[in-house]
Amino acid sequence: MTNQAQYVTAAVAVAGVVGGAYCAFRAYQEIRKPKLPQEWTQVGTLKNMYAYPVKSCAPVILNTAECTILGLRDGWLRDRILMIVDEKNNFLTARACPELLLIKTNVRNSVLTLTHVDMEPLHVNLAEVNALKEPKSAFVWGVEVPVRDCGWEASEWLSRLIDRTTTNYRLVYYASQNSRSLRSTTNKIYKFTKNDTGALPDEVPFNLINEASVDELNTRLSECQVTHRNFRPNFVLSGTAKAYEEDNWKFVKIGENVFEIIKPCTRCILTTVDPETGVRNSKTEPLETLKSYRQIEDPLVRKTAGSSPRMGLQMALRSAPGGVVSINDPIYVA
Repeated sequence: MTNQAQYVTAAVAVAGVVGGAYCAFRAYQEIRKPKLPQEWTQVGTLKNMYAYPVKSCAPVILNTAECTILGLRDGWLRDRILMIVDEKNNFLTARACPELLLIKTNVRNSVLTLTHVDMEPLHVNLAEVNALKEPKSAFVWGVEVPVRDCGWEASEWLSRLIDRTTTNYRLVYYASQNSRSLRSTTNKIYKFTKNDTGALPDEVPFNLINEASVDELNTRLSECQVTHRNFRPNFVLSGTAKAYEEDNWKFVKIGENVFEIIKPCTRCILTTVDPETGVRNSKTEPLETLKSYRQIEDPLVRKTAGSSPRMGLQMALRSAPGGVVSINDPIYVA
């Protein structure tokens, strides 16, 4: 056999291996792709909808929004697309700094405005940040994410508010159209795909709370009451669903938008901070009460969740991006 013939034979063999591997990969993708339900049961309607443009800051109330793989969007307003970082570029949340909950956000055209009762308004043109700033790295739960710095004016404003310095904290803007990378341990229990982590949320880009579950929790609380805002949801369900009935759902459809439930939402100390005042409950409620009856029972899952109780659903988009969701849309489950 000539050298040329040998090269041709080798090339064909390699092409066959690559082609076979590609076909196997595509088959694997199809196997992993969830089969969407054909039958749905209506359990209520969408009562409230929120986006949180800056991670851990106050929400924006939405009437209509577009569903994307990165979460809710209304023009330049996007859910958890910005965050505050420290000098090591690690994210800062209201768990450690409850004052962040009192920073109100607004986005008009491409201009983000932050307000606080003790501060003058801050305006940041996100279009300019996107066009003029080079991406750099920041970290969410140890995962490196691409961001653009929003400039010294935002840094000085936040630093004065948080610890009366001038440069300790910075506002950064997510610099990708793709979901951030998965944590190395994420897929060991839950069926995350590469499109399920969103931009800068803790875990997934969509969160739903059942109003009936919040109402039932309040019957167990003797010294305080909470609202759905303690749980920072994107969607609030009101209707015929019973308390904690959501534990048994696999899929949720809001209007024509289909979401797969990736995991229950396990709750942390942030639920104990009053979203209106930024004051932490002295008895760590409602977290302590939730711990008494809403623990995850699966021992394998419990190893990762610890004693964090479940309340609400973490969801990822399974219908085509670009669908619109609006207040009073019917909510179906399967």
